Amino acid sequence: MDAHIKKVYVPMTETGFYILLCLRQPGHGYGIVQQVRKMTNEELVLAPGTMYGSLSKMEKDGLIRCIAEEEKRKIYQITDLGTEVLELELKRIERLYQNAREALS
Repeated sequence: MDAHIKKVYVPMTETGFYILLCLRQPGHGYGIVQQVRKMTNEELVLAPGTMYGSLSKMEKDGLIRCIAEEEKRKIYQITDLGTEVLELELKRIERLYQNAREALS
């Protein structure tokens, strides 16, 4: 992973995190919005501008790729680079959680 990608994506925004998490299985923008809404008990609702701007940037940076188009909807899936970035972020979150648990006990 090049330094630019790591610098831009780690730490991740909630939007970026959930997009990559959802795209471990193929999906489209509206489907991701619905999944995130369900996963977060409607605490996080991704706006269309934010969602499609993020998808475009992630595709340009190689974290996701368009694998098909169905009825004017692009279907995306995470790439190996996107998986690597997601795993780095998960490790970072786990470290934060562990440090907080230790500090609070």
